[in-house]
Amino acid sequence: MEKQLLLKSSYYNAADLYKITHYPRFLSLKTPRYRLNNGGGVFFSCSSSSIPLDLAVSKPVETRSSNVSMGSLADKFRHGSLSDDGLSYKEKFIVRCYEVGINKTATVETIANLLQENACNHAQSVGFSTDGFATTPTMRKLRLIWVTSRMHIEVYKYPAWGDVVEIETWCQSEGRIGTRRDWIIKDVATDAVIGRATSKWVTMNQDTRKLQKVNDEVREEYLVFCPRTPRLSFPEADSSSLKKIPRLEDPARYSKLGLAPRRADLDMNQHVNNVTYIGWVLESIPQEIIETHELEKITLDYRRECQQDDMVESLASPEVEDLEHINNQGTNGSSLTKRYEQDWKQFLHFLKLSGSGLEINRGRTEWRRKLTR
Repeated sequence: MEKQLLLKSSYYNAADLYKITHYPRFLSLKTPRYRLNNGGGVFFSCSSSSIPLDLAVSKPVETRSSNVSMGSLADKFRHGSLSDDGLSYKEKFIVRCYEVGINKTATVETIANLLQENACNHAQSVGFSTDGFATTPTMRKLRLIWVTSRMHIEVYKYPAWGDVVEIETWCQSEGRIGTRRDWIIKDVATDAVIGRATSKWVTMNQDTRKLQKVNDEVREEYLVFCPRTPRLSFPEADSSSLKKIPRLEDPARYSKLGLAPRRADLDMNQHVNNVTYIGWVLESIPQEIIETHELEKITLDYRRECQQDDMVESLASPEVEDLEHINNQGTNGSSLTKRYEQDWKQFLHFLKLSGSGLEINRGRTEWRRKLTR
């Protein structure tokens, strides 16, 4: 016998309603039918005699008025939304004047910050907490937080001041030890893909600061919002995102010493934000490279937390692997080799704690010659 279920939208937030209307298995419904009524509620028709509502909606939230609430004030001004299937999130951003560098284009730190903002808004849109970078209910109960273990960003064209970009993101399981999140960046004016990124995340205990495996309960909470089949922003088999980063051997060619976290570098999880490390890595790149080249690819493997009172050393040396490969093909001294040396630069990076020498992270950057204007 078909029954009707009325949910008052004033009792539940927009994320709850999205879960119900887009994920029938939460309500044990095969083909739910729903309609809005004049009282601000949603009618659901179903044949199930037992509907586990606690699986579909979070606890009722308090509202400041009796008007129907479909999200926060920020939601109304944010230019982002879930895809029709609910498995990815797209958001538009305007590049602000304070987000560009001397070339009037966005810096890679700006790109990384937009990726992080996009990811957090995605998590918020599906009802996850914003007080710990997308923590699920079980994670909060176990005092777990997400931390980045690897980040890879490629930028094919840097957006300029005033440009509008659209960033799409989604997450999915990454083995048994963590999760991965991918992004695609498009220029809204041309619809061209101007960048891609991927990252790997693991869970850390907020109190002990030790890594923990993602348990099944946490996995089940976020997998419902992940693509059913693997979807990769870098599907290429030879993608740079897959390359291992060797340890940089001493002595390094270039260095920047005495780097220290500022108070503003600490995030809501009480550790140095991953974007800060990108800035530290680039500090060791020589000025002549900055003037003639622009960063195309950056990969960072995060190995250790950095605390507020730590001092950091940034080391870098050219990586000659690809150049040696060209020379081994019999082109030593040729115009191809010279052009490669002029147009393309690749560096290995190493961040370590001053004094102890403990590794914080290692990285690789690849640079292309700037186009003449």
